[in-house]
Amino acid sequence: MQKSAPLRSICLLRTSALGDVTHVVPLLHTLRKGFPDAHITWIIGKLEQRLLAGMEGVEFVVFDKSRGLDGFRKVRRTLHGQRFDALLHMQVALRSNLLSLAVHSDRRIGYDHARSKDLHGCFVRERIAASRHQHVLDAMGSFVSPLGLESLPVYWDLPVAEADHAWAATQLHTGQRWLLINAVSSHALRNWRAERYAAVADHAITALGWRVALTGGPGPHERALGDAILGSMRETPLDLIGRDTLKRALALYARADALLTPDSGPMHMANAMGTPVLGLHAASNPDRSGPYSDRRWCVNAYPEAARKYRHCEAYELRWGSKLEYPGVMDLVTVDAVVERLEALAQSLSE
Repeated sequence: MQKSAPLRSICLLRTSALGDVTHVVPLLHTLRKGFPDAHITWIIGKLEQRLLAGMEGVEFVVFDKSRGLDGFRKVRRTLHGQRFDALLHMQVALRSNLLSLAVHSDRRIGYDHARSKDLHGCFVRERIAASRHQHVLDAMGSFVSPLGLESLPVYWDLPVAEADHAWAATQLHTGQRWLLINAVSSHALRNWRAERYAAVADHAITALGWRVALTGGPGPHERALGDAILGSMRETPLDLIGRDTLKRALALYARADALLTPDSGPMHMANAMGTPVLGLHAASNPDRSGPYSDRRWCVNAYPEAARKYRHCEAYELRWGSKLEYPGVMDLVTVDAVVERLEALAQSLSE
């Protein structure tokens, strides 16, 4: 692998979602190390930029998709007159492909043919190498290869203010084990039943002596599922739903002993903060989209879901296939989650 001539300017295009932008951060560190004099611009979503605000060595250009054509025009105006040495186009959706037209770049690097869709190939001139069975983070990381770089060991170092850490410290008291539950995914069919979350939470409190806190954003779905969990529990958890910002959530994860969640942005945010994740997987494959650093504590019902809904083995499915069918998450049992929680508790006590 031969390193490119020193690059002066690099543009990253990955607007969403929360989990996926955390997967880009290790690549950003590799670029900063490999091309220390390059100016790096990242076209990113509005919510996602809030998560990464304060990160050094990158200029964010915010794309607000809720503004429709005005969102596209704003990005184009911001980038007017700029030309980049390389565009790393890391999102294949049609909206992002069209957004990439605002970027003038000598090199336009995108996904290989197998992972392209929505005419992605019409918007790039180079492609990363094809690779089967990659985790999403490794796929993102491979965008440095055409530039002649090798990925650094994965790390995040997400910026969190002292005020956010101080707030988290007032919520999660030291000297106690804490299980956080973030129950809602942006994909409704990945969500688990409230009574099952409640059973695991009650077990954590009564059998393990842990404290439990419910977390999540201020949206109505988070509040509704949180209320259903509270109504199904015998014990009383700490209810933080709607009280944390994205930065406060990172601070909470940094103090917690574990996070219980379906495949969601918080799964990857917690993993980036070094927190063990009890991931609930049936609709998605944890080997592709589970917590990158450690998947020992995940419950993986994806193979069973493949047999039930596609009548085949998981390895026969196209890599990245989603099995988002009504009821698929019922394949994740309370007993299986409790077993992983108890194994984690034992590991922490050793």
